[in-house]
Amino acid sequence: GKTLQTLTFLKSKLTDRAASVLILSPSSLIYNWQDECHKFAPDLDVAVAYGTKELREEVIKEGHQITITSYASFRQDFESYNQLQFDYLILDEAQVMKNTQTKIAQSLRAFDVKNCFALSGTPIENKLLEIWSIFQIVLPGLLPNQKQFSKLDPKQVARYIQPFVMRRKKEDVLPELPDLIEVNYHNDLAEEQKAIYLAQLQQIQETVVNRSDDLNHRKKIEILSGITRLRQICDTPQLFMPYNGESGKVSALRDLLIQIKENGHRTLIFSQFRGMLDIVEKEMASLGLSAYKMTGSTPANERQEMTKAFNNGSKDAFLISLKAGGVGLNLAGADTVILIDLWWNPAVEMQAISRAHRLGQKENVEVYRLITKGTIEEKILELQESKKHLVTTVLDGDESRASLSMEDIKEILGIS
Repeated sequence: GKTLQTLTFLKSKLTDRAASVLILSPSSLIYNWQDECHKFAPDLDVAVAYGTKELREEVIKEGHQITITSYASFRQDFESYNQLQFDYLILDEAQVMKNTQTKIAQSLRAFDVKNCFALSGTPIENKLLEIWSIFQIVLPGLLPNQKQFSKLDPKQVARYIQPFVMRRKKEDVLPELPDLIEVNYHNDLAEEQKAIYLAQLQQIQETVVNRSDDLNHRKKIEILSGITRLRQICDTPQLFMPYNGESGKVSALRDLLIQIKENGHRTLIFSQFRGMLDIVEKEMASLGLSAYKMTGSTPANERQEMTKAFNNGSKDAFLISLKAGGVGLNLAGADTVILIDLWWNPAVEMQAISRAHRLGQKENVEVYRLITKGTIEEKILELQESKKHLVTTVLDGDESRASLSMEDIKEILGIS
């Protein structure tokens, strides 16, 4: 929706051949933008500046109507772009700029362009300051400085930004979209797995109990790292240690995959842990199932080729790491989504689900969240409920919630 709407707008504006547009996106989506341009605006002059430094420089010098590049390439080629005059700058997946301190955010603040548009399904993922960072690039000067902004309540923030935000809710713009059916698919820890989990849990509980609530950054990172270990154990201890025992979650996933295949469905399988995708890939092969796999190291052009092939009916499933494929991709060729491990932020989870539940989907989409009983995964599910209205918070001016507090951590670890 965002891509097509943007292209429609640009097509109406690029009547003058001299007008120029720069589109920045994550590297995984640059060829998707190129394909959509060719499909919906074939008369526009479009080029991708990606690859080696020499190739990128050559494309930049050619002066195309629309130049598409990745955020990382833009940062490296900033001096070249800054010497040119662009009429429109399009920032896709604009939550990339949520941290004001990153080099890309600094470069974009220094970049002079006539008109700037930020596109994002999750403009706020964890805290209000993320929207401040985006607006520093899109409309510098609109919001107070960071210190003053941090004192504003959500309703005040909403009054500032609402005239400049076009919010399109899926249920409003796609009323004909098939149903989304969400299922919590529970499993138990295997005995050997349970012993490892309880030992790790006890260790981290002792760490937290022996610390004051006023944790320094290093200690909080240490505790969060321990919680990540617990989450990995829920998947399988094999993710970080030699382990030949059973995993309740892998067994449950195996049963679910057989059931999905027998019912003629095709699946997107997400995990935060790349090692888990490797394990699932082997499990699927043993069941006679085929899958594409996309991780952070998959080249951008290969991602686009795999996406097209999958949507045309090739292979049973698509294994995707959150960072590589949680946003932007159109994978409506699947009608089932499996979330192997839960994420703190439900907005990120919904982005992943929207790879299948989107414009072009003809079937109802079933989502399975694999949850290990009696573990922190159940606590994370509860925590997600309290974060569900974070975007609504700022855009509609309701209550807000920041990221994980010490109280959240104690709740997750079962410390009263």
